[in-house]
Amino acid sequence: MADPTSPAVPARPATVNISSYLLYLYAALGVIGVIIGLSVIGTTSDVYREAYEGTSAEGTEGFVTVTSIVVAVISLLFAAAFVVLAIFNNRGKNASRIVTWVLGGVSLCCSGVSLAGSALTNSMNFDTGDSDVPDAAEIQRRLEDALPSWYTPVSITVAVLSLLALLVALILLALPPSNEFFRKPAPLWEPPVPGAAYPGYPPATAAPAPGVPPAPGTPPAPPAPGASPYAPPPVSGAPEAAPPPAAGAPESPGEDKKDNPNSPPGQ
Repeated sequence: MADPTSPAVPARPATVNISSYLLYLYAALGVIGVIIGLSVIGTTSDVYREAYEGTSAEGTEGFVTVTSIVVAVISLLFAAAFVVLAIFNNRGKNASRIVTWVLGGVSLCCSGVSLAGSALTNSMNFDTGDSDVPDAAEIQRRLEDALPSWYTPVSITVAVLSLLALLVALILLALPPSNEFFRKPAPLWEPPVPGAAYPGYPPATAAPAPGVPPAPGTPPAPPAPGASPYAPPPVSGAPEAAPPPAAGAPESPGEDKKDNPNSPPGQ
């Protein structure tokens, strides 16, 4: 049974679900691109070492290895970040959607981390202006001959799919159904804070003493238990009636004479 005090959370639309799946796909393709790049890092390093051997650029092939490792680490960090963002997007966190747009825009502007790593690995050339250094076309021809035949088409396919998945995911997060889902719902009723004081009743006032008029603005005292609420109020200035005598008490002499007119005088 739903709690009536909890805010009404809208159902997650299909645009957010598909966007999260595409972010998962983008992360998976990024990991695949890292694996592909690291699988040929040794071959690429050998090609550059043989091409620059005996030239003024000899020894610079280590830069290719370092660059490939740095790109692989960055790709893994981006993949993990998009997985976390997809999880929080499914929970309706608007802050995670904003971060997704920022990181996604950076990835799109850089043409994708995987595509950038592939380009750096396959076309890294050190043109020092010396005639003994092979030109870019010669380096590219040696790379194509040394790398497996599946490397170039697979790398390009993974990079293109990654960019398309990320682009569609960002667009889906900006559609109106997604905006309604990420809008913060208003609570139906806010429960009282534990320890907070409730509105109190007006303070009770003591009944005034007999014969003392109440102070101005003082509410009338409640009727005594057992008293009729419809009894007329006492008339101001009228003498109060004497209480009846107790059972067995002797009557006073004055009252006896008044009640018995035939009694002899002096008795």
